[in-house]
Amino acid sequence: MTDLIYTEKELVQSLREYIKAEESKLATVKSWANKLDALTRVSTADPEGYLAHPVNAYKLMKRLNTEWSELENVQKDILNFCPGFVSNMSVHRQYFPDEEDETGAAKALMRLQDTYQLDSEAFSKGKLPGVHSNAVLTVDDCFDMGKTAYNDADYYHAVLWLQQALKQLDDGEEAVVSKADILDYLSYSVYQMGDLPRAIELTRRLVAIDPSHQRAGGNLRYFEQLLMKQLREMNQDYQPPSEEPIQLGTYSRPKDHLPERESYEALCRGEGIQMTEARRSRLFCRYHDGKRNPHLLLKPVKEEDEWDSPHIVRYLDLLSDEEIEKIKELAKPRLARATVRDPKTGVLTTANYRVSKSAWLEGEEDPVIDRVNQRIEAITGLTVETAELLQVANYGVGGQYEPHFDFSRKDEPDAFKRLGTGNRVATFLNYMSDVEAGGATVFPDFGAAIWPRKGTSVFWYNLFRSGEGDYRTRHAACPVLVGSKWVSNKWIHERGQEFRRPCGLTEVD
Repeated sequence: MTDLIYTEKELVQSLREYIKAEESKLATVKSWANKLDALTRVSTADPEGYLAHPVNAYKLMKRLNTEWSELENVQKDILNFCPGFVSNMSVHRQYFPDEEDETGAAKALMRLQDTYQLDSEAFSKGKLPGVHSNAVLTVDDCFDMGKTAYNDADYYHAVLWLQQALKQLDDGEEAVVSKADILDYLSYSVYQMGDLPRAIELTRRLVAIDPSHQRAGGNLRYFEQLLMKQLREMNQDYQPPSEEPIQLGTYSRPKDHLPERESYEALCRGEGIQMTEARRSRLFCRYHDGKRNPHLLLKPVKEEDEWDSPHIVRYLDLLSDEEIEKIKELAKPRLARATVRDPKTGVLTTANYRVSKSAWLEGEEDPVIDRVNQRIEAITGLTVETAELLQVANYGVGGQYEPHFDFSRKDEPDAFKRLGTGNRVATFLNYMSDVEAGGATVFPDFGAAIWPRKGTSVFWYNLFRSGEGDYRTRHAACPVLVGSKWVSNKWIHERGQEFRRPCGLTEVD
């Protein structure tokens, strides 16, 4: 029995160790809860304002897809004693973003980084043009951004974000990810960008930290041999890598599928706009009554010229706040990933160059939709009987629509065949929100940028009177940098316009 006394003492000691371990786990959960409690107080005070900042939107996606699940798995023993919490998680999990959503949010930040020429440090500190925010990216956030790009073989962005993660870690910020892991991914990404001297220097740092690293030693020997071979072939001496940190502009951004990428993104930044004094002198404002249309006689609309050729006009005070809220209310339950019409099949499909959510509204659904349709008809003088339904679109974090034509070209004659209403003769675009930064509608061909103004609408013809497409109207919706952009548009088709806009033999507006 004396032995049992000592056995019991050992059991008590084990129990205390178990309690200590569980208390440590509970302390982690409590710390996590306290952090999120403070965060949700801020986010719920103004949800749309909070999510207007792209860093906040990305981190929300990441928390719900990754971090809550990790917490649940790591702390499973404790959470099992709280069936109410587990049940609540199970109910809400069906609405959580998935891996694709988190990856999409990360790529949205990279898209904004490219378009608006923002370095990773500006993003990590939440310093965006004209915005003051406490939104920050931690070492682990930057590492995850870099890893997302790395897994997509996008080494250009991988380098930018992994370098930022390394910088913040070197500056003393605490992190879960190790310096060895960052150097491992960063050194290989730099090698893929063709910078062997810097790849060697980073790999040497990795070997110094972790001499037994699985790949580091082999990579170092390979990089050194490859560099020596290149130097011999070019008859050059070894030059040590630059001591300047890697930043935006250190490496050239790879070319992509879009020929007008540079001019399009410059316009999004407000650069390269071809608004000369001579052109400005040809722009006027006026009251427009739709050629004495009965709906506009007593209250004509205010019309402003945005561009002379092709002629683009803006109508002011076209939608009231009440109408805008009603349209958004009808659209929100139906919002789905926006589609484009496949030029070969005419079938609607999603595409990476259009990132937004949209819904289609019929005039019969609500008097407001019917009223907006009739207003468009009265202003343009074109029938909307053959037009497409009113499309409502929401561009959130990084939302965009790269340069495109609204009309079908000669090499895609069947694009609108199923509709049986001919080509898209004109576009009527309603801006239903102001945007804090970004989100312009730009025309790269002639260097125009039109900025969203809530309640206003812009209108242009896509076809000449001859029926030929006006290729100058290729346009784009710039990525939303800060805010949320709501628009609705009406694509007006050829059929029914025979006497409203008679054909002409020449290509004139």
